[in-house]
Amino acid sequence: MDLLEEYRKANVIFESGDPRRAAQVLEPIVAAEPHNSAVRQLLARAYFNSAQLAGAEAQLRALIEHDPSDHYAHHVLGRTLERGGRFREALPHLRLAAAMKHHQDYREAVQRVETWLGKSDPA
Repeated sequence: MDLLEEYRKANVIFESGDPRRAAQVLEPIVAAEPHNSAVRQLLARAYFNSAQLAGAEAQLRALIEHDPSDHYAHHVLGRTLERGGRFREALPHLRLAAAMKHHQDYREAVQRVETWLGKSDPA
């Protein structure tokens, strides 16, 4: 298997709007190249976009374990946890990403989860 060609194919599939199929193409590449962060990140995004949240979480945690300063992995992990209704677990990752990189999407995610948690806590 030509891993680079398969990665390119998965990227095209993902960009064309079929994240589930992209994940299927990426899974054996990650198995063959477990330390390749670009492949693992694309697999995490494919899982997230196809609502395979457990898979996304596992890939993102592996990315963070490999590189704790990966602000994007923290952000997407936070979004994955948020999407799964795990707001308290999401917030530290979202805050950390926003502290590491000033980005509007990061700030908005923090505000959204903080607002949700504020509304769910009894006054």
